[in-house]
Amino acid sequence: MRTRIKTPEEIIHMRQSGKILAEILQILKKATVAGITTAAIDAIAVAELDSRGAQAAFLGYQDFPASICISVNDEIVHGIPSDKIIQEGDLVGLDFGVNYKGMITDSAITVPVGKINKNAQRLLDYTQRALDAGVGVLKDGVRVGDIGAAIEEQLILGDLKVIETLGGHGVGHVLNEEPYIANFGTKGTGDVLKAGMTIALEPIASLGTHDTDLASDNWTYVTSDNSLSAQFEHTVLITQDGAEILTQI
Repeated sequence: MRTRIKTPEEIIHMRQSGKILAEILQILKKATVAGITTAAIDAIAVAELDSRGAQAAFLGYQDFPASICISVNDEIVHGIPSDKIIQEGDLVGLDFGVNYKGMITDSAITVPVGKINKNAQRLLDYTQRALDAGVGVLKDGVRVGDIGAAIEEQLILGDLKVIETLGGHGVGHVLNEEPYIANFGTKGTGDVLKAGMTIALEPIASLGTHDTDLASDNWTYVTSDNSLSAQFEHTVLITQDGAEILTQI
């Protein structure tokens, strides 16, 4: 499905969906401490969704078995919650989607657990800066290549490796709408985006390699050299002269 300009009513519902997502993600961030299991984090997400009358956008999507993706250290994306225990020094990716009144938003953060080393902090800092840079170029008429180039520039500055096989996407009526938005690109190329469209930008990078492997669960992508990875993501509404981030408080 190609992303289309959302109606005023749809935008209202996406703002509500994004607010719910942002609130829950902050709760999950605080809960992500040494000693908790990833399954317990998923259970918190389910309870918080239920209390707000919202649904998990990920649960059942292409048969995904949980409400949130939780990816630890060299796990890049799509980690399935389990009895895995979070440890001091871990990097924990929380990738979450919310469906509220039929409109879907998608957001992710990578949470450091306790003290982390300088390289891990660099990974977090520049992946977050890459997301900010991608949002910074959005406006009516922006091209997908403009977004990718802005994201890539920050990842290169941080001496990080772009995970080239994963990227952003349109979002709203379904979880993954077209166009695909790579985390690298050439300015002035690619699809033109218009005010009123909603997209999810998600820089994904590693300290060591571009290359990925698929784990035995057939969901979790990991770095092929076991290096640390990070992901940050927002759902944004493109406006005439900028963008509105829908998944922040």
